[in-house]
Amino acid sequence: MELGTWVVMVVCVVAYMVWFRRLAKGLRGPRVWPLLGSLPGLIQHAESMHDWIADNLRGTRGTYQTCICAIPGLARRAGLVTVTCDPRNLEHVLKARFDNYPKGPTWHAVFHDLLGDGIFNSDSDTWLFQRKTAALEFTTRTLRHAMSRWVSRSIHLRLIPILSDAAESSGSVDLQDLLLRLTFDNICGLAFGKDPETLAPGLPENAFAMAFDSATEATLQRFIFPEFVWRIKKCLNLGMEATLARSVAHVDHYLSAVIKARKLELSSGSDHDDLLSRFMKKGTYTDDFLQHVALNFILAGRDTSSVALSWFFWLVSTNPRVERQILLELASVLSTSRGADTAAWLASPLAFEEVDGLVYLKAALSETLRLYPSVPEDSKHVVADDVLPDGTFVPAGSSVTYSIYSAGRMKSVWGDDCLEFRPERWLSPDGKRFEPQDSFRFVAFNAGPRICLGKDLAYLQMKSIAAAVLLRYRLAVVPGHRVEQKMSLTLFMKHGLRMNVRDRDLSPIMEELQKNSPAVIVGAATT
Repeated sequence: MELGTWVVMVVCVVAYMVWFRRLAKGLRGPRVWPLLGSLPGLIQHAESMHDWIADNLRGTRGTYQTCICAIPGLARRAGLVTVTCDPRNLEHVLKARFDNYPKGPTWHAVFHDLLGDGIFNSDSDTWLFQRKTAALEFTTRTLRHAMSRWVSRSIHLRLIPILSDAAESSGSVDLQDLLLRLTFDNICGLAFGKDPETLAPGLPENAFAMAFDSATEATLQRFIFPEFVWRIKKCLNLGMEATLARSVAHVDHYLSAVIKARKLELSSGSDHDDLLSRFMKKGTYTDDFLQHVALNFILAGRDTSSVALSWFFWLVSTNPRVERQILLELASVLSTSRGADTAAWLASPLAFEEVDGLVYLKAALSETLRLYPSVPEDSKHVVADDVLPDGTFVPAGSSVTYSIYSAGRMKSVWGDDCLEFRPERWLSPDGKRFEPQDSFRFVAFNAGPRICLGKDLAYLQMKSIAAAVLLRYRLAVVPGHRVEQKMSLTLFMKHGLRMNVRDRDLSPIMEELQKNSPAVIVGAATT
């Protein structure tokens, strides 16, 4: 190699290292390596990603910046990621400057094959139109009662018999799997009025459910690779991209048949109260649009509730004090509405009004979501240069990741006991009222214009399931079973949730109920 070539190479290396030192000096947070950026740290902590991000945020007062690739021309824009859990920044991104922080082109490209331009994968006018249409439906009492009917049906005809069999044989179940099946059946019923029966006896495999799961998993794989890599694999129909294409084709075929059948039923005078039918009655939409409406709500309503319930049952099983308070509240509510005979408590599903009165249970579910949010991290694209309230400059073309998982684990926000499971923090001083937290401190249901439309429906479903199960059974993690987080866009348990199921003896709760008035029982939640 000629001397001139060596000189050029040395000059380039020196110039790069000078540039890199300036770049690294301006970044806070995890170490940034030449060329590789923060990738080595991400790989090293892949199995504990959310806790690693939370540790970094604690050390940087709630916000840090890093770059995925330390390459001149890319690092300060396309490669720059601002990570934050500061409530001031969250309010700025999710509300005050909402239009400057859309989901962006990367997110849209990743999910487009599965979700198209549906409400959870669109921005601007496309999103706004669907949001307004859906908002009108989610505020109706009839939709809440429809959800209540689907949930009660699946609990008492599907879930309870399976748990009863396990209790009778002193056996165990994978509760996470059962809950995923239950919420999938419920959300399909609510979204387009058909029950896939994945929680039927024997836990059968369902072709539509399997295709939907495969499509979701393959879509999430796209986040692992640079966009040009998965696009090449898509063109060549290789690996997970081939799986995605097959799965999406199956989902499209299934929903297309559902939509055609529903249009015929509605035209003949049949009445349906599912979301798909409600959209059809509102106007004339293409089949593709209606299909994406259904898919978007299935994706949003299935995994989120089931994952939250899995962490809830695990937390309650390891916190006897909280479990006792939930049971006391249930006993108080049901003794008022059904009398003191516990057989009457179990004879029929909880009524809408009974579920609504479970204040402490809602607090325990909210506390679960604070510590284990179903969607632990989310990100936004930066349209124009901006400065966050804490002084952090974010350039156009970069991205902002807001850590929902970290937001619930900051002492500066939640106090020194932020890592404790303490539902009482959600109650009024007398313990009788649920007191919502500021939505930019508690971001489990998102916040600002994109706050979850189905929040009330989610609480209704989770409270109904939790109450029905805890009234009847004692649950305990099978000895030796490891409860660990799965690194995914949704906070699944990596190995499922294997739990022993035993029948519940309500006599101790009844004895305590007889010693105290209902007011004292509810008030005991705060002691």
